[in-house]
Amino acid sequence: MREEPNCTGVFAGRASDGGRVRRSRVRLTDYLDFFAPLRLCVNLIGAALTYNHHMNTSEKNEPWAVLWDVDGTLVDTAELHFQAWCALAREIDKPFTRADFAGTFGWRNPEIIPKLFGLHYTEQQVLELGDRKEDLYRDEAQKGVSLLPGVPGLLAAIGAAGGKQAIGSSAPRRNIDLILRNTQTAPHFAAVVAMEDTRRGKPDPEVFLLGAKALGVRPERCIVLEDAPVGVQAAKSAGMRAIGVTFVAHHPAEKLRAAGADLVVTSLDQVNVDRLKALV
Repeated sequence: MREEPNCTGVFAGRASDGGRVRRSRVRLTDYLDFFAPLRLCVNLIGAALTYNHHMNTSEKNEPWAVLWDVDGTLVDTAELHFQAWCALAREIDKPFTRADFAGTFGWRNPEIIPKLFGLHYTEQQVLELGDRKEDLYRDEAQKGVSLLPGVPGLLAAIGAAGGKQAIGSSAPRRNIDLILRNTQTAPHFAAVVAMEDTRRGKPDPEVFLLGAKALGVRPERCIVLEDAPVGVQAAKSAGMRAIGVTFVAHHPAEKLRAAGADLVVTSLDQVNVDRLKALV
């Protein structure tokens, strides 16, 4: 039997048994029930797209930050540090080599001194030896230091783009203050985390987590600029992105990549705000 709909929504057909007509009525709600799963899927997709748009917009508007290491990233004072360590070693009649320096670069003094000069020193003696070394360093550093290539422009560009900036260093605060003062870069940094602020040195993430907290920025929205593998490891352990810089040649690119660097450059001339923001 062939059924034909009429304009009232009644389907009529003619049966073969004596020409008797049978009628069946299809309710509008039957159609609605049929399309309900499709409508649900469309609504869910729409809600997901709206949520994703909201999240993307919120994330783009969320604060972001750059955390700077100092020695080897902002400035190159490695030779001044090496000569200060050599002078201290002569004073206490201990050996100190280039290999010793490279192997502990980026560490804090409380970790370097027992490692290289022996475990027999008391905590107070370690503190005094560290202070002596830093006095020797500052005597030379105060004569003048220069920013590394790309640093002045990058500092200004980050600030102009709304990025926040902080120092996260294993160096004593007096050293950092001296560097920032001599290079006239202090106004760029909203926070400074130094050796005295931490209980554990890199590769522990404490220094960078404290920096992010001081800036009020989530770690996932922070990029660390580092020249040492232990610094890169600290950044990655903190849940941050890391850019390794090889300009001062303390550590080769492959070691920075092995430590987890998201990007390795020979100079900060190769880094701009777009490359930074693409990482977060």
